Amino acid sequence: MEKQRIVILGAGESGVGAAMLAQKQGFDVFVSDFGGIADQYKSRLNELNIPFEEQQHTEALILNADEVIKSPGIPGKAPIVQQLRAQHTPVISEIEFAKRYTSAKTICITGSNGKTTTSTLTYHLLKKAGLNVGLAGNIGHSFAAQVANENYDWYVLEISSFMLD
Repeated sequence: MEKQRIVILGAGESGVGAAMLAQKQGFDVFVSDFGGIADQYKSRLNELNIPFEEQQHTEALILNADEVIKSPGIPGKAPIVQQLRAQHTPVISEIEFAKRYTSAKTICITGSNGKTTTSTLTYHLLKKAGLNVGLAGNIGHSFAAQVANENYDWYVLEISSFMLD
């Protein structure tokens, strides 16, 4: 049976984390970033032998995806995203993808102001209470990477409006 193809749009923290988890779950993974990719993320992708491109979106490598994980910084109005939706290819977030592969409970914090403070405080309270907890999301840590490499019972996720979109 042929592996399902997952394409990740965006090669920042969330995109590379999603690529790591998708590879661990046995998918055929490809990462595409219309801009440049930071050296730390290129190194990580190279270490894991995950194919990627930067400074472009090659339609032939993207439009054949079974599912696409879109980084939150890429607008839904981006031409490649519009093409994917027009052909009915599911386009999901890193958060949605990662949640499929963990049975951990999640506390998701969103809002206009105070997300980082509230997320950090909640994380520290749970940790001090002795719970096995991870902190991820818009706070700078990929939820998918943690699901791939850690085994937490709880996650505190800071969720921006871009991630909810």
